[in-house]
Amino acid sequence: MGMEDGTCATGADLARASVQCEEGDTLVMPMWRRERATTASPWGEWTDIDAGGCGVDLLPVLTAEDFRRLPLPAPPLTLQPDRGWVLVNIETIVYTDPAPVTLRTDLLGYGVTVEATPRSWTYDFGDGHTLRTTSPGRPHPHHDVFHEYEHPGTTAITSTAEWTGRYQVDGSAVWRDVDGTATTTATTAPFTVEERTSRLVGDLCTDRPTPPDC
Repeated sequence: MGMEDGTCATGADLARASVQCEEGDTLVMPMWRRERATTASPWGEWTDIDAGGCGVDLLPVLTAEDFRRLPLPAPPLTLQPDRGWVLVNIETIVYTDPAPVTLRTDLLGYGVTVEATPRSWTYDFGDGHTLRTTSPGRPHPHHDVFHEYEHPGTTAITSTAEWTGRYQVDGSAVWRDVDGTATTTATTAPFTVEERTSRLVGDLCTDRPTPPDC
C-alpha cells in the first residue's frame, strides 16, 4: 500500500527477489503498517509486517510426522498357492494392491485432502530371506515377485509398504508433496513349507477304503 501522496514507504522501493508462484496459486502482496498514539499524534514510520509471496506458502504444511499419523491402510498381501502349505524349492508367489488412497485430515483449522501412494515393498519371507522391490507383484502365470523355500517348516510372510504422499489444503488449487514417507505392514496367516515325494500306486488314493500303498 502506498502513501497518501502516491509515494512508497521507505524501503518499499528496494529491489526484491522475484516471486514465481506455482500454477493455480495466487500472489499475496507485501503488507506495511504505521501507527500513532492518538488521533492527534503524528504517524510513525512505515513497518514491513509481511513480505508477501505465494498464497500456498501462507497455508499450513503437512509434515512427515503428520503423514505417518494418518490411518494408512496396509495394502492386502495375497499368497499363491494359498492352501495352508507350500512346497520346498517351488515358487511361492506374493502380490499386493498398488492403488493410491485418499484421506481427509485437519491442520490448524484447515481441511486437507491427502493422496498416499505405495512406491516400494520389502518382503520378509520368515526364513532369513528378504526382498525389496518397486513391483507390487502379479498373480500366476505373470508373477514377478516370489520366493523358493529351501527347508521344511512353519512360517509367514510380512510385507512392509513404503508410501509417498501429496496434499491439498482446502481453498487452494495447488498440490504439494509431503517431505517424507510412511510405512505400513501386512502379514499372511502362518503356513507350512513341506517336502513331498511322488510314487506309483496300484489304485486311486481317493478310493475308500484307502489302498495300503497310498
